[in-house]
Amino acid sequence: MDNTSAGAGFSGPGLPSAYFSPASSSFSDFVRAAAPELLPGRQVSAGAAGLDVPHGTTIVALTFAGGVLIAGDRRATSGNLIASRDIEKVHVTDEYSAVGIAGTAGLAVEMVRLYGVELAHYEKIEGVSLSLDGKTNKLAGMVKANLEMAMAGLAVVPLFVGYDLEAEDAKHAGRIVSYDPAGGRYEEYAGYAGVGSGSLFAKSALKKLYDPDADEEAAVRAAVEALYDAADDDTASGGPDLVRRIFPSVITITAEQGAVQLPPERTAAVAEAVVAGRAEHNHHRAS
Repeated sequence: MDNTSAGAGFSGPGLPSAYFSPASSSFSDFVRAAAPELLPGRQVSAGAAGLDVPHGTTIVALTFAGGVLIAGDRRATSGNLIASRDIEKVHVTDEYSAVGIAGTAGLAVEMVRLYGVELAHYEKIEGVSLSLDGKTNKLAGMVKANLEMAMAGLAVVPLFVGYDLEAEDAKHAGRIVSYDPAGGRYEEYAGYAGVGSGSLFAKSALKKLYDPDADEEAAVRAAVEALYDAADDDTASGGPDLVRRIFPSVITITAEQGAVQLPPERTAAVAEAVVAGRAEHNHHRAS
């Protein structure tokens, strides 16, 4: 079968005419026009709030000297049950950005994947990548488009991290942006942030552990320590699982390496060191 088109108005068995119209730099706008039912923000019924769907929990982010990182525990819950022990909540979205997701797990994963395509589509159409502010504003628009579902009880709350290549001070070019379910965008100037049910405990830990001049290794240790504290007090957050070998996911972003997800063996080593340190501390207290 011939699936080619001779013109933009072609209505035969090939691609729809929308695929041959002048392209928008926004992939979401294209999908909204060509196939709106595929968007994460499509209309949902009023009974959606009663659905017992998996939810992702704690995400933390912090800057360090020369970069920024984002880390998440691996647990998803459905009510009082563990829905998944090894969900991935932090995702690389382009060469110098990453997003962590909390809230309704299925919708969150769908949104962050669409966001990654959105950034790639813009770069292909325009020939340049979005600025860091442009990336954060684009994500805010996608969260706002999900407002109807958030009001139905299916909220998605992302946490964005990126390395600003245009920053005057390369040592402090890592940036963190948080959002609310209505699409509000908030720059996190403290140098650390968290979202999800365990974020209160994680941020309390980072308030004491955070060092803006720390190197990458120390920052990774601080993030895992914070996630450990979140899991210690929040039942929806999962701590390091030494039996199943399930450990937090960590993504670092630097000018030299870009956005890189740390290999499991590295995060395992850090998590095991944190657990050993806590065990030794408790042993001394009991002695």
